[in-house]
Amino acid sequence: MKRVEVAVGVVKRGTQTYVTLRHQDQHQGGKWEFPGGKKELGESTFDALKRELAEEIGITVNGSEPLILIEHDYGDKHVVLDVHLVESFDGEPYGREMQQGKWLDIDSLAPGDFPAANVSIIEALHNQ
Repeated sequence: MKRVEVAVGVVKRGTQTYVTLRHQDQHQGGKWEFPGGKKELGESTFDALKRELAEEIGITVNGSEPLILIEHDYGDKHVVLDVHLVESFDGEPYGREMQQGKWLDIDSLAPGDFPAANVSIIEALHNQ
């Protein structure tokens, strides 16, 4: 089975987090997600976060801290999400890849609006 390692950034400002909408033609399209992407061979999670968040939402990550490690089996692939809290960044996030994005209050995050693998991230944020 294919194993996919992903660096995910929970970009947080106060009580809000920045989320983006997956394009309809993507796996789990039409659902909100925390930005991030696949780690490249030999790349650290922090380096992947810096690269992916610059590419996807136009911010410069200055620091991060681990939040949760999630393994999720979608049947066709096994996804490992290395989720980091990103509170130290420069710039204002926006959808650099033409995806919709918005700030949401952490208390208003609805698990049904996110891919199944993201539900544990929402729970971890609520338990902080």
